[in-house]
Amino acid sequence: MSRRALPVLALPVLALLVLTACGEQRGAGGLDVASALGGEASAGFARADRPRQFHFPEDHSAHPAFRNEWWYFTGQLAAPDGERFGYQVTFFRIALAPSSPPRTSAWATRQLWMAHAALTAIDAEQHWHRERFARGALGLAGQQVEPFRVWLEDWALTGGDGGAFPWRLAIDAGDFALALTLGPQREPLLQGDGGLSQKSAEPGNASYYYSITRLTTAGTLTVGGTQKPVSGLSWLDREWSTSALGEGQAGWDWFSLQLASGDDLMLYRLRRKDGSSDPHSAGMLLGADGRRRPLAADAFTLEPERWWRADSGTRYPVAWRLRVPGEGLDLHVEAAVDDQEMATAVRYWEGAVEVRNAGDGAAAGRGYLEMTGYDA
Repeated sequence: MSRRALPVLALPVLALLVLTACGEQRGAGGLDVASALGGEASAGFARADRPRQFHFPEDHSAHPAFRNEWWYFTGQLAAPDGERFGYQVTFFRIALAPSSPPRTSAWATRQLWMAHAALTAIDAEQHWHRERFARGALGLAGQQVEPFRVWLEDWALTGGDGGAFPWRLAIDAGDFALALTLGPQREPLLQGDGGLSQKSAEPGNASYYYSITRLTTAGTLTVGGTQKPVSGLSWLDREWSTSALGEGQAGWDWFSLQLASGDDLMLYRLRRKDGSSDPHSAGMLLGADGRRRPLAADAFTLEPERWWRADSGTRYPVAWRLRVPGEGLDLHVEAAVDDQEMATAVRYWEGAVEVRNAGDGAAAGRGYLEMTGYDA
């Protein structure tokens, strides 16, 4: 949800940014997602409270009237020798206030930026991640339209004027580096009700949300001082909002799956603090034929099959039984590597998963899974 249903940080993270220095950090997971996305929206920000018209490529660019926004990439890649990798790159924009008071300092800004980058070496069962913060001032971080660019220091997403493809991701995180070129195989998919994704009962507790579910991806990654050519598929989630989670909601389990059939499946289960599923859980199946099939909370079931405990002590369900009876789907979804926890300002699990048919165990696809709120 970016997603995703995503671990977007609002006022608690802003306080963290003020109290700590801007720069690169390896977070200790000191915040919880319910606090970060809950509470009433600040007056003056725009709200996602009704359907809107989307325009592309314009909507690839920023929407500063809203408090939170992100550009969220996940993907699975392979080297020519068959070695497999998963990656995540996310740029978050977080507004401190709906408008900027007059100030003379060049450091003054109402926009703060955060970025996460992660790499999983699937066959070697290793996972690395980094987190950065910067002010949206003095060229440290921001978003521009012509040419299209989203950046935080030297981490950057770039493209043609107005957001035209191809796009390029350039990330040097020390332990690993990515230089990838991405091009869409499919048109943007509007999630929810024509792009309005309602997350709780309160009006405005929603986001504007679209995905590009298949992006052809090629380039290089560097790990352990060795550069490798890689290629594969990525998934983009774009959301912007001012508030999302409601009272009683603790987190979510979010799936983005590229199935061998050519179908693409996005599901998120919103979890309440008592452990039950929230009725605003939802999903979308994009058929290989291009047909869009919205899924309400009662159209699918998710059952944990195996749990893993991180060094932090947090337990995550890293294997799932996923059923969508109306679409004839009965799948096992399991972590490609158990240890893909993101120990950032909000601690969460985000990682590459493998998909198999429940009936015969045959390979049925790949994707990514995000789980938040388990440390609450």
